[in-house]
Amino acid sequence: MANIDDYNAKLAEIQAISDEETSEPTMPVDVALQEAENLHHWSLDDAAALQVVGITQDQIDDLPIRAGACREAQSVWNKDYRSQQEAQKQWAEQAPLAYDLRDDLLASMRFAYRNDDALLSRVSAITEGSGHADMIQDLNDIAVLGREYPDPLTAIGSDLDKFELAATRADELADLLAEANGDKADTNESKIIRDKAYTHMKVLVDEIRLAGKYVFRKNANRLKGYSSEYWRKLHRNQNNNSSDAAE
Repeated sequence: MANIDDYNAKLAEIQAISDEETSEPTMPVDVALQEAENLHHWSLDDAAALQVVGITQDQIDDLPIRAGACREAQSVWNKDYRSQQEAQKQWAEQAPLAYDLRDDLLASMRFAYRNDDALLSRVSAITEGSGHADMIQDLNDIAVLGREYPDPLTAIGSDLDKFELAATRADELADLLAEANGDKADTNESKIIRDKAYTHMKVLVDEIRLAGKYVFRKNANRLKGYSSEYWRKLHRNQNNNSSDAAE
């Protein structure tokens, strides 16, 4: 099956995994996926021996399906993560312009409303607070106040379209900031599903490996296929580095 078909076939099982049971990947996901595929092919030759200790043919056959579902979930997460990075880039470009717009409109309001203490008080209230979220709210508040009292602004030559622009930018920037921060629901959801799909695959990988290590504990040629090459290499490199440091 295609990865998307594997994903659709396994989605209900993946979603059923509780948050407490969910694990984040402890190795690069592409490496984990390849190791799962390798384990599938390796264990096919040992299906009869593994069945004796409770690993069924169905479980072995399910491994590439779980891997395919995880691969698709990883692709979706990668797409959303790249979208988040793009949003961060856009935010870095647009935020300074939004701050400039806010400050420019506030200056116009202070001058236009200079003879009205009540309106000046409302302008001062808008300026309270700090941070990006506050700036976005300021833009919206400025637009509301400008619509409510446009005549003094018109009298000093202010462009009222800029106040409408402030409202539009507030809506746009709120969404952009949420995406840049990874706070949008779809971004979070794709990360959760990726982690659960990885967990779904890893549970079966661990079960088959554990069984293989027991069955072939006295057969080094077959035993090697039931451990992670990634971790073996990592441990070898760490041991080599320790030896070099000792020398």
